[in-house]
Amino acid sequence: VQLQASGGGLVQAGGSLRLSCAASGRTFRNYNMGWFRQAPGKEREFVAAIARSGGYAYYTDSVKGRFTISGDNAKNTVYLQMNNLKSEDTAVYSCAAGIQVLSAIYSPGTYAYWGQGTQVTVSS
Repeated sequence: VQLQASGGGLVQAGGSLRLSCAASGRTFRNYNMGWFRQAPGKEREFVAAIARSGGYAYYTDSVKGRFTISGDNAKNTVYLQMNNLKSEDTAVYSCAAGIQVLSAIYSPGTYAYWGQGTQVTVSS
Protein backbone atom coordinates (compact mmCIF):
# COMPACT_ATOMS: atom_id res chain seq x y z
CA VAL A 1 0.00 0.00 0.00
CA GLN A 2 1.19 3.51 -0.78
CA LEU A 3 0.26 6.40 1.47
CA GLN A 4 0.17 10.12 0.81
CA ALA A 5 -0.44 12.58 3.61
CA SER A 6 -1.68 16.12 3.12
CA GLY A 7 -3.55 18.90 4.82
CA GLY A 8 -0.93 20.45 7.06
CA GLY A 9 -0.43 24.17 7.37
CA LEU A 10 -0.14 27.17 9.64
CA VAL A 11 -3.01 27.82 12.05
CA GLN A 12 -3.54 29.92 15.13
CA ALA A 13 -3.98 28.32 18.50
CA GLY A 14 -7.57 27.22 18.95
CA GLY A 15 -7.99 26.62 15.25
CA SER A 16 -8.59 23.42 13.30
CA LEU A 17 -7.00 21.40 10.54
CA ARG A 18 -7.91 18.15 8.85
CA LEU A 19 -5.13 15.89 7.71
CA SER A 20 -5.73 13.32 4.98
CA CYS A 21 -3.90 10.07 4.30
CA ALA A 22 -4.80 8.73 0.87
CA ALA A 23 -4.06 5.05 0.36
CA SER A 24 -3.47 3.41 -3.00
CA GLY A 25 -2.70 -0.12 -4.07
CA ARG A 26 -4.70 -1.72 -1.28
CA THR A 27 -7.72 -0.72 0.74
CA PHE A 28 -6.78 0.90 4.03
CA ARG A 29 -9.32 -1.33 5.79
CA ASN A 30 -6.82 -4.17 5.46
CA TYR A 31 -4.50 -2.34 7.86
CA ASN A 32 -4.30 -0.67 11.19
CA MET A 33 -3.85 2.99 10.25
CA GLY A 34 -1.89 5.32 12.48
CA TRP A 35 -0.94 8.97 12.72
CA PHE A 36 2.35 9.91 14.30
CA ARG A 37 4.09 13.24 14.80
CA GLN A 38 7.63 14.40 15.33
CA ALA A 39 8.59 17.81 16.66
CA PRO A 40 12.11 19.22 16.24
CA GLY A 41 14.54 17.57 18.62
CA LYS A 42 11.97 15.03 19.79
CA GLU A 43 11.23 11.43 19.01
CA ARG A 44 8.34 10.39 16.84
CA GLU A 45 5.24 9.92 18.96
CA PHE A 46 1.92 8.16 18.53
CA VAL A 47 -1.08 10.42 17.98
CA ALA A 48 -4.02 8.25 16.90
CA ALA A 49 -4.88 5.01 15.16
CA ILE A 50 -7.86 3.18 13.80
CA ALA A 51 -7.94 -0.60 13.92
CA ARG A 52 -8.55 -2.70 10.81
CA SER A 53 -10.84 -5.00 12.75
CA GLY A 54 -13.92 -3.09 13.81
CA GLY A 55 -12.51 0.36 13.27
CA TYR A 56 -11.90 1.08 16.95
CA ALA A 57 -10.00 4.32 17.51
CA TYR A 58 -7.04 4.90 19.79
CA TYR A 59 -5.61 8.24 20.92
CA THR A 60 -2.73 9.52 22.95
CA ASP A 61 -3.96 11.28 26.07
CA SER A 62 -2.86 14.75 24.98
CA VAL A 63 -5.23 14.77 21.99
CA LYS A 64 -8.27 13.01 23.41
CA GLY A 65 -11.34 15.15 23.00
CA ARG A 66 -9.61 17.34 20.40
CA PHE A 67 -8.56 14.99 17.57
CA THR A 68 -10.70 12.47 15.72
CA ILE A 69 -9.46 9.75 13.39
CA SER A 70 -11.83 8.39 10.75
CA GLY A 71 -11.86 6.60 7.44
CA ASP A 72 -13.73 6.96 4.16
CA ASN A 73 -14.00 3.68 2.31
CA ALA A 74 -15.12 5.28 -0.95
CA LYS A 75 -12.09 7.56 -1.04
CA ASN A 76 -9.73 5.01 0.54
CA THR A 77 -8.59 7.79 2.82
CA VAL A 78 -8.01 8.16 6.54
CA TYR A 79 -8.49 11.53 8.17
CA LEU A 80 -7.26 13.19 11.32
CA GLN A 81 -9.53 16.03 12.33
CA MET A 82 -7.65 18.28 14.72
CA ASN A 83 -9.61 20.86 16.72
CA ASN A 84 -8.60 23.32 19.42
CA LEU A 85 -5.00 23.12 18.28
CA LYS A 86 -2.26 24.09 20.70
CA SER A 87 1.30 25.24 20.13
CA GLU A 88 2.54 21.90 21.43
CA ASP A 89 0.79 20.18 18.53
CA THR A 90 3.34 21.72 16.17
CA ALA A 91 5.16 18.89 14.40
CA VAL A 92 5.51 16.94 11.20
CA TYR A 93 2.61 14.52 11.01
CA SER A 94 2.91 11.20 9.18
CA CYS A 95 0.47 8.41 8.50
CA ALA A 96 1.33 4.74 8.56
CA ALA A 97 -0.19 1.34 7.88
CA GLY A 98 0.47 -1.97 9.57
CA ILE A 99 -0.95 -5.37 10.42
CA GLN A 100 0.43 -5.64 13.92
CA VAL A 101 -1.43 -6.89 16.96
CA LEU A 102 -3.48 -4.14 18.54
CA SER A 103 -1.30 -3.97 21.64
CA ALA A 104 1.52 -2.76 19.37
CA ILE A 105 -0.51 -0.13 17.56
CA TYR A 106 1.18 2.66 19.54
CA SER A 107 4.69 1.77 18.39
CA PRO A 108 5.94 3.31 15.14
CA GLY A 109 8.37 0.45 14.62
CA THR A 110 5.51 -1.97 14.05
CA TYR A 111 4.14 -0.16 11.00
CA ALA A 112 5.33 -1.41 7.61
CA TYR A 113 4.23 1.43 5.37
CA TRP A 114 4.64 5.18 5.77
CA GLY A 115 3.53 8.24 3.91
CA GLN A 116 5.57 11.41 3.68
CA GLY A 117 5.07 13.91 6.46
CA THR A 118 2.99 17.05 6.44
CA GLN A 119 3.95 20.04 8.56
CA VAL A 120 1.51 21.39 11.13
CA THR A 121 2.46 24.69 12.74
CA VAL A 122 0.32 26.21 15.47
CA SER A 123 1.05 29.81 16.36
CA SER A 124 0.23 31.10 19.82
